[in-house]
Amino acid sequence: MVGNDAAPIDLIHTAAAATPGGHYSQAVRHQGVLYISGQLPVHADGRHGVEETFEVQAAIALENVLQILAAANGGVGDLLKVTVYIVGIENWPVFDRVYSRYLGAHRPARAVVPVPQLHHGYLVEIEALARGSAQEANQ
Repeated sequence: MVGNDAAPIDLIHTAAAATPGGHYSQAVRHQGVLYISGQLPVHADGRHGVEETFEVQAAIALENVLQILAAANGGVGDLLKVTVYIVGIENWPVFDRVYSRYLGAHRPARAVVPVPQLHHGYLVEIEALARGSAQEANQ
């Protein structure tokens, strides 16, 4: 935990999602909000999924987001806002199908942002905001 006593910042980490590749946390929780960093389609064991189809990449990235959410004692129903960066506008309907499979009836706010390219040649990156639990998380 970092920050002052009035407003602590909890750093969230789980081995069930990809380890950050830079100087950032998988997520941070502050004043009841969980901020999940952008997740690329990297498997929890570090294997890169860059050669996978867009559909598989989307599933891996979503799984990372959900594993981090679970490490913070949350679930799909706690998602407030999801931002998705996709390469290729033609991938939008594919993403929507994968996303709806994972989220079911829950419909948080969402933005899908087409971009020309992503790091390492990936086709999708997902970040999210969620309702943060007051319980201690894996740090």
